[in-house]
Amino acid sequence: MKKLLHVALGIVTSFGGFLEAGSITTSIQAGAEYGYSLLWVLLVGTICLVALIEMSGRLAAMSHHTIAGAMRERFGLRFFVLPLVGVVAVSVLTLAAELGAVCIALQLATGVSFQWWAVPVMVALWLLLWRGNFGVVENGVSLLGLVTVVFLVAAARLHPTVREMAAGFVPSGAPYDASRYWFLAVSILGATLTPYLFYFYSSGAVEDGWEPDDVPANRFVSTFGMGFGATLAAAVLVVAALVFMRGARLESFDQMAPMLTDALGPWGFPLFVAALGIACFGAALEVALALAYMIAQGFGWNWGENVRPREAARFSVSYTVALVLAAAPAAIGLDPLRLTNVAMALNAACLPLAVVPFLVLMNDREYVGDRSNSRLGNAFVLGVVVLACVLAIVSVPLDLLGG
Repeated sequence: MKKLLHVALGIVTSFGGFLEAGSITTSIQAGAEYGYSLLWVLLVGTICLVALIEMSGRLAAMSHHTIAGAMRERFGLRFFVLPLVGVVAVSVLTLAAELGAVCIALQLATGVSFQWWAVPVMVALWLLLWRGNFGVVENGVSLLGLVTVVFLVAAARLHPTVREMAAGFVPSGAPYDASRYWFLAVSILGATLTPYLFYFYSSGAVEDGWEPDDVPANRFVSTFGMGFGATLAAAVLVVAALVFMRGARLESFDQMAPMLTDALGPWGFPLFVAALGIACFGAALEVALALAYMIAQGFGWNWGENVRPREAARFSVSYTVALVLAAAPAAIGLDPLRLTNVAMALNAACLPLAVVPFLVLMNDREYVGDRSNSRLGNAFVLGVVVLACVLAIVSVPLDLLGG
């Protein structure tokens, strides 16, 4: 049973990495505008994410430390403040994008403007975090999030050409409009390699009480969980490529909503709305928890979703304040899709702040013992850091030129 719970943690984390506002919208836009040609970017992001998630779980199992707690202990609070402020700021923006997408799903379902849903959605998220425990978030989101399998079903029913799909996994240049092509490539990577994921995964592993003998299972969990999410994200891109006219610029969720009707008929629209709303609601829970984890662990406060709120008051206040701030953009009518585009670019920009000190920790035997990174693992993470630096440099200009 414990191993099954580990798998659930991997699946719920995969929703935050792939099936949330950023990944759904960027995959749809990429498929509609460039067909299968950006599948290779999703593959690169998946490989990077699997490696980083595996390392975060290994750190937690070997040291009983979260990433944030180990960074504060290893480097001191003064050093940790820089990545803490950067990741928290971008994560609040990401949380606002997720919350806004849930509101859009409710607007599509009811016809009531998304602004009116901002406060009710915020309260629902807060109540689940306040009254629930980590098992509710972990297992509940995993089970409800399975509705997103509809994208995989739709892709299969549309009968994509295998040869053309395979060609999309081979890196290639932009067929046209290079600035837009690379902007979408950066957005997909930014949506996949969101730093809060590593913090959430390591914190969840500590909450679940992982031990050194869980390290082998962690490899399976990280690979299966991220692979599951990546398959569904690829299915979203494939469906968009088959349904929309090549080169179509989709700039609102209303334009994206009918994408499943060709494959699933009248059920396509409500299933899209349900998949969008549930996936983004689950991601919002994950981001809000990750924010509270980072802040509480960074300052050495008592923390834990399994701890009563009064026993971890500052931890509970952290996610409460984050939810209030995140609800503001939707409440004032800021377009959630535009907010998502900005959030994904900034996620890419702040990735080096999270990865570089993480690499040091994964080579420190005081924390990981004989499970430290191999040379290949170090080289791979360094490659991720270089990729992150490139993304940080080009994300804003690409946003201006191609967004």
